[in-house]
Amino acid sequence: MKKVPVSPQELDSKSRINSFDEVVSCYTEEEALLEAKRCIQCKNPACISGCPVGIDIKKFIAQITEKDYKAAYLTIREKNNFPSMCGRVCPAEYQCRKACVFTKKGEPFASLNAINIHFLERFVGDWGIKNIKNQKFNIKNQNEKRVAVVGSGPAGLCCAGELAKAGIKVTIFEGLHKTGGVLSYGIPPFRLPQDTLHVEIEYLKNLGVEIIPNFLVGKMKTLDEFFADGFSAIFLGLGAGTPSFMNIPGENLCNVYSANEFLTRVNLMSAYKFPEYQTPVNVGGSVVVIGGGNTAMDAARTGLRLQKMNGIKPNVKIYYRRTEVEMPARRLEIHHAKEEGVDFNLLTQPVAFTGDQEGRVVSIKSLRCELGEPDASGRRRPVAIKGSEFESPCEVAIVAIGLRANELLTKVTPSIKLDKWGDIAVNTETMETSVKNVYAGGDIVGGEGTVIEAMGMAKTAARSIVKTLFEKKSHY
Repeated sequence: MKKVPVSPQELDSKSRINSFDEVVSCYTEEEALLEAKRCIQCKNPACISGCPVGIDIKKFIAQITEKDYKAAYLTIREKNNFPSMCGRVCPAEYQCRKACVFTKKGEPFASLNAINIHFLERFVGDWGIKNIKNQKFNIKNQNEKRVAVVGSGPAGLCCAGELAKAGIKVTIFEGLHKTGGVLSYGIPPFRLPQDTLHVEIEYLKNLGVEIIPNFLVGKMKTLDEFFADGFSAIFLGLGAGTPSFMNIPGENLCNVYSANEFLTRVNLMSAYKFPEYQTPVNVGGSVVVIGGGNTAMDAARTGLRLQKMNGIKPNVKIYYRRTEVEMPARRLEIHHAKEEGVDFNLLTQPVAFTGDQEGRVVSIKSLRCELGEPDASGRRRPVAIKGSEFESPCEVAIVAIGLRANELLTKVTPSIKLDKWGDIAVNTETMETSVKNVYAGGDIVGGEGTVIEAMGMAKTAARSIVKTLFEKKSHY
């Protein structure tokens, strides 16, 4: 057995910052076979329990070793409609790979020797895109029940797919002009090419799912009006689209962005293709990104590319209050950011921005930190060190410290109960809200999570909806 994992090819770190081309290549067939054969086919595979949607990982890897890629593709599709997308963006080192038998108990994330399950899933998904054309679906409508899905992010797309496969007519209502939610506006093309996302969305359309863009639920239609229009149930996959800020002096200066706005301008509105697309975005000589999650990594790597492509010497820094060990970002994204030249400033807490006479940010004041006792998240709390203040140049600041619940719908629907953070409260066994036949999942429930965690909640909601609409006829 080959003990060392097989790593896919990557674009060279010096050349890849000149474009938004995908950094990590798909496994070749030879690479996929070598990696799949490393799997020892455990009698009781723990990796499956590490997957929020329950993919039969052991089975599809065995099918790869047999070169039965179609069977592997269908095995994954039983649980996950988006293998190519998930194989690219899932934080496998915290989930299926962490549960791999090659990861020692107690390690904070997957061992380097753990099977590269996500790369194998991507290989199978990309193989399916290339080799399984015009899929036919023989789905029998069990009745004329209709379900409205609000939001086309990971949760909404997943729920819609599960319901459609059960024979339910589904309509997705999306507030933006493009489908995909955070997959479209939040994740840069160098991690998730839009072509890949669009192909997997087409899969849903082939299942009969209708998608209506530019439709703000809560503004254009209420939940009561959906029920009046004949929808039997509603799934809310609204996401957490309201940026959080630090509430420090100078945060309202020009060129201080939320990561949400910055990435939306670049990804959804194609600012990186300026002047082909007339979307303005500033990438001054010194960029500071505040935060330590995947969004912070995406913003930093995006800013660096924009500087390079505009003839500006790359100068991007990340400020994070804790150490790298506590960073919630994927280890791969941290590694890539460092390779590309992002400067990590750890144990650093911004306390104020200063501006010029035109109202533009020119510098950032910060304090050094040390780690204290663990907080509610289980991570050691950062404690600012008195007298450690310092000031650095900053022409563009990007605040990436998280998102709060989107309140557009919940403000006009007082019957939906919220938790103390403003997220929608649900019965976690069914994902039903306080309103009968209204379900919710994804970041609007419990705050920001991963793509695959959102999909796991959506699958639970879909099972509940099917059971409710079909009673004992449910195929689940």
